Amino acid sequence: MLYRKITQQIKDHLESNSDKILLVEGARQVGKSYIIRYVGEKLFPNFIEINLADDRNGEQYFKNVKTTEEFYLVLSSLAGNKLKTWSDTLVFLDEIQEYPHLMTMLKFLRQEGRYRYISSGSLLGVTLRRSVSIPVGSLKILRMFPLDFEEFLIANEVGPEVISYLWECFEKRESPNLALHERILSLFRRYLITGGLPDVVNEFLESHNIKKVREIQSDIHDLYRHDAAKYDENHKLKIMRIYEKLPSLLQQQKKRLVFKDIENKKGVRSKDYEDEVDYLIDSGVTIEVKSVSNPRFPLVESEHKNLFKLYLNDVGLLSNILYHTNIKPILDYEESVNLGALYECCVAMELENHCHKVFYYDNKKNGEVDFLVDDYADLSVVPVEVKSGKDYYVHSALCRLMNVEDYHIKKGVVLNVSGDIREEGTVLYLPVYMVMFLGNDNIREDLTF
Repeated sequence: MLYRKITQQIKDHLESNSDKILLVEGARQVGKSYIIRYVGEKLFPNFIEINLADDRNGEQYFKNVKTTEEFYLVLSSLAGNKLKTWSDTLVFLDEIQEYPHLMTMLKFLRQEGRYRYISSGSLLGVTLRRSVSIPVGSLKILRMFPLDFEEFLIANEVGPEVISYLWECFEKRESPNLALHERILSLFRRYLITGGLPDVVNEFLESHNIKKVREIQSDIHDLYRHDAAKYDENHKLKIMRIYEKLPSLLQQQKKRLVFKDIENKKGVRSKDYEDEVDYLIDSGVTIEVKSVSNPRFPLVESEHKNLFKLYLNDVGLLSNILYHTNIKPILDYEESVNLGALYECCVAMELENHCHKVFYYDNKKNGEVDFLVDDYADLSVVPVEVKSGKDYYVHSALCRLMNVEDYHIKKGVVLNVSGDIREEGTVLYLPVYMVMFLGNDNIREDLTF
């Protein structure tokens, strides 16, 4: 079984006395159902799983349930022998977005307190945005992502002592052992190929067969497109156009979405694609990175709402589209191949995963810096530049940004493929894989797996 950090969060909630219903949201194929089932079956002698997507496509038992009494009646007809008490019965409502009326009912199920409930859904972000009667006060919402790089290291049998050693290097600003650096960088490059979707990672660990890995990634990419097609007739084609355009956009110097290019129409505005972009973000299949031209803490106060980039939610899907089975340029450094899009996508994944709202710097005078994040410890902004080549010391836009005294920026970070950790003035150079230590959740805990 793959180690997932969210497992402990789910376990902690279910072992607590909280009567709030845990709602796990995230994109399709990130492993939500598997983890909930794993924890639920361990903690509760009576674990009941209801897949509401299967129900909607089959008997539709829950389609017309309007009251809790009707809900209990249907539930008991399916699993009556397992329905006991609040303390020993957990009901897992999977893919709850298929029946939004059940989302509203969660409040009353909680109040009546017959059983414990946990729920998940792959398009919950869309449902939550479109529903006006979500019982927020009755829910605790957790967001689940693909495996981050630290979880990928653990899957590849990198022990906790190694990760702790790398953390110490990061904290003390000391370069890691060169041989270990090469080993971790090699795994990072493999992570660019596989990404963090569990089925893909498991196939990689089992077979190391790139053809099989790419087949799974292609199926998941098609699944995301299929989900978009179910949205509605007025929006689905635009959603699919934007989603299919993202890989080519990420290969360009200016990666932000230009709306007139989506359908080759002049005079269109961001408002014309608002619903489609919201779908791609809320469904979890893309990562939104908004533009900031005057970065001050907190960044959300100076974001440009209509200027943004969209990264794919998984770097493995992007590397499949761009390189398919030709993985040599990713594994072996080649100056003629620009891997910047993959490195940036991976860093965007890590920053979002570590509880960051991510931005980028775009200023006509000073240029563009890949990412900006808030540092709540210092109440300042941290610019992050990502370099996939050997010229990582060239970053003129970052230097110009750091020299603007009004922004009060205390440090900047350059992530690169070198094994050297060093500080030059206010710029910190880090191996790219140490992005796993950047974040507002970076207080280290003992890892047990």
